[in-house]
Amino acid sequence: MHENDKYPGVPERIQLMDENGTVHEHPTFSRYVKDVDGDTLREAYRLMYTTRRFDDEATALQRQGQLALWVPSRGQEAAQVGSALAYAPNDYIFPSYREHAVALARGVDFRDLITIFRGTTTHGWDMKAHNFHTYTKVLAAQTLHAVGYAMGLNFDADIEAETGTRRTGQGQATDPAEDTQKPAVAVYFGDGSSTEGDAHESMVFAASYNAPVLFFVQNNRWAISVPFEVQSRVPVSTRAAGYGFEGIRVDGNDVLAVLAATCYAMEKIRAGEGPVLIEAETYRLGPHTTADDPTKYRTDADLEGPLRRDPMLRLEKHLRDNGYADDAFFAEVAESAQQVASGVREAVLNTEVADFEHFFDRVYAQEHQQVEDDREFYRTYIAGFEEE
Repeated sequence: MHENDKYPGVPERIQLMDENGTVHEHPTFSRYVKDVDGDTLREAYRLMYTTRRFDDEATALQRQGQLALWVPSRGQEAAQVGSALAYAPNDYIFPSYREHAVALARGVDFRDLITIFRGTTTHGWDMKAHNFHTYTKVLAAQTLHAVGYAMGLNFDADIEAETGTRRTGQGQATDPAEDTQKPAVAVYFGDGSSTEGDAHESMVFAASYNAPVLFFVQNNRWAISVPFEVQSRVPVSTRAAGYGFEGIRVDGNDVLAVLAATCYAMEKIRAGEGPVLIEAETYRLGPHTTADDPTKYRTDADLEGPLRRDPMLRLEKHLRDNGYADDAFFAEVAESAQQVASGVREAVLNTEVADFEHFFDRVYAQEHQQVEDDREFYRTYIAGFEEE
């Protein structure tokens, strides 16, 4: 809970499933998950567990020198899976660099995703096949991309209304002629990125053009080593009012509440009521990346509360207490996740890292002087390490 919840205008923190796995009614949001059954919750757990096992394997591979870098998502699985389950196939998703569970929910193979961090590809997967954009390393740049795409959806709708011809530029993973609902856009970023100028500019444009976009902020309490309380006096969701659209604040460790809040937001967005911002309050249990040492800025005592609120433990308790899953189910999920992790390791070890000059060839379709200058600079830099 943010120390300044008492400030006027701070949104209510939505929670449906408490830390003990008990579900409570909410007058607004419960109806959005009334049809969620054991099958859906088991699938949510499977996605969360598989992502965490993959996450651990990728961390180990980086420590063993097989990846250039890894960005863990441990602790944020409920925020990612809960939101991902609310999207339609024709929605287009813009991730940052930590949305591994969203990628899995959109059908991306982890063996493809890992190639970005191995250095064998620049994008990893077929973005058009999954309506899931490539990871963005430049902080908050994806917010501008998402809003531009969402504005394009509105322009396409205007053309269709005027000419009767449906545009096919969006929804590449689906056939627009068979779409059952209007497409929308979702973009992910963190509390640290929310302070970037690009995030501000994207929200201004989204509001100005009534863009059908969801801003999904995973507030994991840390901008690398800077705690959220230093970054902001109020929750991120409070800022939405300043742009003229709704901000929702949700317990990001509660997969049910995140699902409900995202369904609510997407319903508003599809109805043409403009953008929505969701702040999922969660906690980054691991490092920012494998280049980071969190023991330098937080203690074991700081982790005690977040570890008790681990979203995996909460959902497992709910599944067990309500008879939705037994030991056999959890054993099967663990075995399946291990197979995924082993497949990722095998793929990494059997893949050669691309020669770096290969990436200069992929910047422009035709030769460009700036790229050639950069290539020459790189060659000179590398030559400086050669022994005489």
